[in-house]
Amino acid sequence: MTDSGTPADVGPGAWYRNWSETPDSPWTDRPQPESDREYRTLTYERDGRIARITFNRPDKGNAITPDTPPDLAHAVERADLDPRVHVILLSGRGKGFCGGYDLSMFAEQSFVVSGGPDDVAGTVVDPTVQGRNHNPAQTWDPMIDYAMMSRFNRGFASLLQANKPTVAKLHGFAVAGGSDIALFADQIICADDTKIGYPPTRVWGVPAAGMWAHRLGDQRAKRLLFTGDCITGKQAAEWGLAVESCPADELDQRTEEFVARIARMPINQLMMAKLALNSALYAQGVANSGMISTVFDGISRHTREGYAFQARAATAGFREAVRERDEPFGDHKRGPSDR
Repeated sequence: MTDSGTPADVGPGAWYRNWSETPDSPWTDRPQPESDREYRTLTYERDGRIARITFNRPDKGNAITPDTPPDLAHAVERADLDPRVHVILLSGRGKGFCGGYDLSMFAEQSFVVSGGPDDVAGTVVDPTVQGRNHNPAQTWDPMIDYAMMSRFNRGFASLLQANKPTVAKLHGFAVAGGSDIALFADQIICADDTKIGYPPTRVWGVPAAGMWAHRLGDQRAKRLLFTGDCITGKQAAEWGLAVESCPADELDQRTEEFVARIARMPINQLMMAKLALNSALYAQGVANSGMISTVFDGISRHTREGYAFQARAATAGFREAVRERDEPFGDHKRGPSDR
């Protein structure tokens, strides 16, 4: 018996039992959380103690749409609330993790889009409203822009703010907005040849998440954002951005071994460790970095150079505009480099 009169669990390795499996568990006889929700941009499944969230637009390089942030936030919250989940694994189907925002549907049309998810129509994040606010012939309201992008960031930041550990598995490419998502994860594991970076700092973009300096330190973050250059997964591990890299054909196995080790830990131990370590990140000003970066990201799309890039994309096509942006740096065609 414990001091409180509760029977002690003295079985071998009793501390490794899941919350819902312990004697007198608060979840005894309670139903499992619902698991049949479908998302527009990703899939969700619970595999034992691992919640698997997988971007599911492989034909579009898993490019970000207005649905992606709320989809991700909802899936992360599902896993965070499920007492059976110990760790959350985020990955992408197809050739890469995420190629950034799907800006071909915006830039080539000067951001004139119609419709959108029913739950945002008529709100400040309505794509039509945002399209009108990005018309170079009209006055730009930076706070309408900020209202949209800050909510995108909140969705991605759910990976950092979740109580449980989050792991991002990167392959192929994690560029532009895709890198914003990955850098919010607690741990990154990647293939050696993964392309990671934020090329849109060359024109028409600033990484709105504001996580580069917090993950890499001042010098190396500036090395990437002053040039728009990308690094490989192997270099990301050498620089400390990723916890591990490996040959692409070993990535699945190495990732499974890694998340299995985390999943063995008691949930409350994982939560306490994450909250304690995150306090250092918050003390560094993570929230403030995101706010400032989001404002500057909006400004970067409304400079003379930003309008020139947008106009070129509208007339020649977004891919051609990206080629002209990246070719002078010698790294065009090394993989997707959308915003």
